[in-house]
Amino acid sequence: MVRLPVPPEDDEPELSLDALGAAFAAALEKTSPDEAALAESETTGSPSGSQVEPAFRPPHDDEAACEISPLSILDALFFVGDAGGGPLAADRLASAMRGVSAEEVHGLVGELNRRYVETECPYEIADEGEGYRLRLLPEFARLREKFYGRVRQVRLSQAAVDVLSLVAYHEPIAREAVSRLRGKGSNALLTQLVRRQLLRIERPEGVRQEPHYRTTRRFLDLFGLTSLADLPTAADLEQR
Repeated sequence: MVRLPVPPEDDEPELSLDALGAAFAAALEKTSPDEAALAESETTGSPSGSQVEPAFRPPHDDEAACEISPLSILDALFFVGDAGGGPLAADRLASAMRGVSAEEVHGLVGELNRRYVETECPYEIADEGEGYRLRLLPEFARLREKFYGRVRQVRLSQAAVDVLSLVAYHEPIAREAVSRLRGKGSNALLTQLVRRQLLRIERPEGVRQEPHYRTTRRFLDLFGLTSLADLPTAADLEQR
């Protein structure tokens, strides 16, 4: 049996990344004609040297309000995070910012991290291969455990471990494929593992495309892996 901490339950509804992107898009559409003309006449340099949509203020009288720019939008997206607990891919982040490409996201992330250092923030944006994640600096990591108190432990059944293994070796994989490989229904286990943030749901483009499952960073941490490439191969298992 594998023991793992149960993530704290949050009764508040989550604001999805798509919802936040739509909110910013709506703010852009409300720009007055004069402001729109100004936005077209001014540009700011992107990290890669190309031109991106300039920063601007929405129409209001509060000069202390946060300026909406690619950096402030990106900063907000990282605080929202991914609903499944996984890293945020560059192309997904870029889709929430007009005029910014996935290739430019890396430079913007670097600029945000520099600002975090300058203002002595206790967190940073980490590159996790598949994307980026906002995390506490190592010297502040223990505050999470101290704040939440003693972490309740639960047991991960062998059936759940079997499902995790199937997803890890075949991801992205559909629910029906997991059940077929196991020879029995796996819906409840998949739902349980998503809730425990060991799996995340990926929804391919297309109306008829069914959701697929992938492992999360928490899964890698639980089993002491840097990436899925560290999983034992068939040859490794035969040698044992």
